[in-house]
Amino acid sequence: MAEKGFKRKLTAILSADVEGYSRLMGEDEEATVRTLTAYREVLTTLVLQHNGKVLDSPGDNLLAEFVSVVDGVQCAVAVQKEIKARNDELPENRRMQFRIGINLGDVIQEEGRIYGDGVNIAARLEGLAEPGGICVSKTAFDHIESKLPYGYDFIGDQTVKNIAKPVGAYRVLMDPRVTVLGKPVDKKPAALQRLPILIGAVTVLVLAVAVGIWQFYVRRPSVEPASVEKMAFPLPDVPSIAVLPFVNMSGDPKQEFFSDAITENIITALSKVPRLFVISRQSTFFYKGKPVKVKQVSEEFGVQYVLEGSVQRSADRIRINAQLIDALTGHHLWAERYERDQKDLFAVQDEITMRILQAIRVKLSEGEISSAYSQYFRGRQGFDCYLKIMEASKYADRFTLEDFYVARRLLEKAISICPENPIGYVRLGWVYRLSAILDKTVPYRESLDKAKELIKKALAMDDTLADAHVLLSILYRGEKEYDKSIAEGRRAVELDPSGSNAYTFYGAALLFASRPEEAIPLLQKAIRLNPNAQSWTFVFLGHAFRNTGRLEEAVSAYKKVLKRAPDHLIAHVALTTVYSLMGREEEARAEAQEVLRINPKFSLIRFKKTALVFKDKSENDMILNAMTKALQK
Repeated sequence: MAEKGFKRKLTAILSADVEGYSRLMGEDEEATVRTLTAYREVLTTLVLQHNGKVLDSPGDNLLAEFVSVVDGVQCAVAVQKEIKARNDELPENRRMQFRIGINLGDVIQEEGRIYGDGVNIAARLEGLAEPGGICVSKTAFDHIESKLPYGYDFIGDQTVKNIAKPVGAYRVLMDPRVTVLGKPVDKKPAALQRLPILIGAVTVLVLAVAVGIWQFYVRRPSVEPASVEKMAFPLPDVPSIAVLPFVNMSGDPKQEFFSDAITENIITALSKVPRLFVISRQSTFFYKGKPVKVKQVSEEFGVQYVLEGSVQRSADRIRINAQLIDALTGHHLWAERYERDQKDLFAVQDEITMRILQAIRVKLSEGEISSAYSQYFRGRQGFDCYLKIMEASKYADRFTLEDFYVARRLLEKAISICPENPIGYVRLGWVYRLSAILDKTVPYRESLDKAKELIKKALAMDDTLADAHVLLSILYRGEKEYDKSIAEGRRAVELDPSGSNAYTFYGAALLFASRPEEAIPLLQKAIRLNPNAQSWTFVFLGHAFRNTGRLEEAVSAYKKVLKRAPDHLIAHVALTTVYSLMGREEEARAEAQEVLRINPKFSLIRFKKTALVFKDKSENDMILNAMTKALQK
């Protein structure tokens, strides 16, 4: 009969302790305590990541509980693999190995603690585990046998201290599934011991391809560490991450936009966290479809963490694999597989984002991260709207007039399905702004007015959409409403602290408002966030250097544009003016000839109207005089 006031529950219990702890303490107390403190932090982090809770951690012991046995065993496997990887870096006599026992049992709960045979059995199973190993009870095994890709050895019904009945126990092998049932392994005749080995060998062969794929995407071994000394940029003073494009495993190229959209959404969610440095989508998507090593990504972008994964969509189901790697150590911090109904996609994306932040120890304030996607794309109708918006983005990225027309039709359809969803209006506003450059059948001003109308409608629904503020900043700048442009740019950066576009166009607003000194650090931050930034970011930075008299740095910025796009007209025009200002007349004339080669109809009068829009008229005059001088024969 239960004691009055006590609450009973069924829970999965994990008990862990250090093998040979007394010996380690006897040899070197301080080193042992340091290692134990670090390893206990690893255990605590992994418990939290696997939906568990640490209840107690006296001395070298740790007690945790999980709602699911599956979560508990996955956590235990992750712990042993991470501890093994860390031990490999220590001298053999200083390595610290844990033994872990897991039981599913009925316990008494009181003030955050649990008691009873369920806990005691987990502790006894821990004693049966080998150093670096895991032992689970028969009750726990029954819940995981067909759910996890591990092997198990049945070690018999064990008589353990202070438990009335023998406890059935299994060792978790942490390898592809080969379960050995029967009597304890160490009591079998040799002939019988060989039989499961033969059966296991056949099973492993059958599963080889599947397991190989699974290991490649979810359980890769530690990777080659990156070198801080070889990084192209200094590591930021906050946690830094690059999210690689998720691989489309559906076998259908038409599903590429779906995996790309998931990657983009995770990047967008992470970029809103102020205490996190996130490399932009444009830079990481440079690696799409290319074989790449985590070490290379880390060193080229100057980041500590790399996320990679895959997506498979079939009918109404999605399967997402994701893993987070600390590139400086080569260790996998977290890996997970999600199989859900596609209507749960946004919840999965949010969960991945939260797991990343937990793994790299970035704490959030309440309400600091929220998914616009989960907010605006609920239900079947919302999901259909989401698919159309994401597919439209694929066409808009191609930057051709024909693709803009396709993107516009898809977005208009999405808006008709979900007229209360501001995301569709924002994306359509961007399409009108970009198509204004190419579509000569519609007056330029008319396209821009339509873009502004759409953006203001979106912001009336939700003022926290950074992309909308970025576009509004661009539109105000084009109308020479500099103060409004600056205000919108500042708001975009506040909402998207790792948004390369937000920094670029906030910097541009200050630049054309004749505040180039303030623009320079913003544009440099944009390039740091996006090393493969669009050409205009480098052009704006060149202009800012030029207008502050830093002419050599301006030349360098413009040349970076031409290295990517040798026929970039604006970069050649800008170099013409800078060389002329520097008195390097031959180089100025050579650049002027490049301008005329690319555009034989180039007109200084049109250039003055369209490009010389700085608030300070003296800046416009300086540039125009330099261009005029260079073009004179």
